Amino acid sequence: MKKRIIQKTKGFIRNVVSSMPGIQNTQVEQVLMMNQYRLMKKLLSKDEMPSLNEVGFRVHSEFEEDGILLYIFSLIDTTNKRVVEICAGNGAQCMAANLIVNHGWEGLLFDGDERNIAESTKFFASHRSTFALPPIIKHAWITRENINELIGSADFKGEIDLLSLDIDGNDYYIMEAIDVVKPRVIICEVQNVIPSDLALTIPYREDFYYKDGKQHEEFRSVSLLAMTKLLNKKGYRLVGGHQYGFNAFFILNGVGEDYFPEVSVESVYDNSFTKLRIEEAWEEVKDLPWVEI
Repeated sequence: MKKRIIQKTKGFIRNVVSSMPGIQNTQVEQVLMMNQYRLMKKLLSKDEMPSLNEVGFRVHSEFEEDGILLYIFSLIDTTNKRVVEICAGNGAQCMAANLIVNHGWEGLLFDGDERNIAESTKFFASHRSTFALPPIIKHAWITRENINELIGSADFKGEIDLLSLDIDGNDYYIMEAIDVVKPRVIICEVQNVIPSDLALTIPYREDFYYKDGKQHEEFRSVSLLAMTKLLNKKGYRLVGGHQYGFNAFFILNGVGEDYFPEVSVESVYDNSFTKLRIEEAWEEVKDLPWVEI
């Protein structure tokens, strides 16, 4: 009986995901998926539940993070459905968009490019799910000195469900500085040209932009081990990554530990893309002035 439930559920999920490129009935499909995951949680043991690499799909995320986040929040539930994203790009493709558009979340989105702000504002203002109450969209150059004021001034304080951080630069220092909100789940991009046993980041520079020609383009961001060490101190555990190994998921300790136990940095890096990145790029940048954490 239990085997039939598992087989039927996984078949259902595969069918739903395969139908999503049309995005005509995405909200209905995702609600069905959430309910199916919650039913599985009641009927199956934790060892019989799908792993993160079995649940990914994209609607608005660049890769399969939309599906992973849906699965995580189906099992750990939400508190206030609030998300902060730094930086959110054009809004139509970011970590928060699917949750905002298809699940009614409140969002606070930052980006440093005025063109992205204009496109993001237009996207949410014209979407039938968000035109009446779009997310808060702010144009700002993020520093460790201003990040808490920027978030707090938008009345996002205390517990939130999700924080997404991807600025390709001072990520370590921004994450270290954030204390105005306490997210239950964090997703962040890391620099996966750095081997898994090295805890490194770049020196802090307020005006850092990796494409300004002042440094090698791969000299940016933070290694997964360094970010894991930082977030461990803040009370989070690494629970997995996406298929390419440079977007990592962390969950607050005490939340969903039965279903999302801590995993190693090595396991997140155990994919062909990351191995190729390290092989091709690390030798070229390993002697640059990285900061050891």
